[in-house]
Amino acid sequence: MTTDESLVLRAAGRPVGRYHARPEVPARLSPRPYLHPVTTLSGTAVTELSPADHLHHLGVGVAVPDVEGHNFWGGRTYVRDRGPTELDNHGSQRHVAFQLRDPDGFVEELRWVASGTELLRERRTVAATELTDSAWALDFTFSLTNTTGEPVSIGSPATNGRPGAAYGGFFWRARKEARPPHVFTADTEGEAGVHGTRADWLALAGDAWTLVFAGATATTRRDPWFVRADEYPGVGSSLAPTERLTVEPGGTAVRRVVTVVADGTLDRAEAAALVRKAVSR
Repeated sequence: MTTDESLVLRAAGRPVGRYHARPEVPARLSPRPYLHPVTTLSGTAVTELSPADHLHHLGVGVAVPDVEGHNFWGGRTYVRDRGPTELDNHGSQRHVAFQLRDPDGFVEELRWVASGTELLRERRTVAATELTDSAWALDFTFSLTNTTGEPVSIGSPATNGRPGAAYGGFFWRARKEARPPHVFTADTEGEAGVHGTRADWLALAGDAWTLVFAGATATTRRDPWFVRADEYPGVGSSLAPTERLTVEPGGTAVRRVVTVVADGTLDRAEAAALVRKAVSR
């Protein structure tokens, strides 16, 4: 069943995710649309919603901890020389309308609002495609347009003084299991080796599932990956890894990430082959 508030995403007719366009989320968690649960074709869940370790992790979506000092990530804000700090600075992503809504995807317009002011207007395009009888791909593009009359600056805890914490952008909170997932790229493995790299793709493999993430545009491939495996399983792109990203008035920042969602544990060759197939579509 599809409503204005949520819709079921399907790959080859099979349900693989639910998108919540107007979720009821506390202000402290930075309200925003998200996908959850996302599953493999066999039905294994590969996302988590508000887990106890990070209540502000909301499945799959776009989250940015610093847009002109406003928190669109949720939770505490990292403040230089103070560390993580509780601030009343949370913004929200507000669903405006679906320009397109089909069983296998949608195009959505959103407003990024903080303190009563719209800072950004987003166009979000999401599509699900079957790759094999045991794998499908989530194609996720977001375009952030500055609708103010002044430059809008996007930052991260890293740009605010916290080394290694350049999160902000596309983010996937994966399923937490008894043991940490195996993380690897074409030539590196382990969280320490993969975190912060600009690999063409990276994989996160659990007990019976594998996620393979790929930056699908030249701009996205320049963004380093933010990776967590030991503390919690999560992968995201980094819009502002070392310097703040400025979007000029009327300007737009575009990112596209394609994620392979597979049953079973893939090896490097299998992961690479599925990514090539997914990105080329």
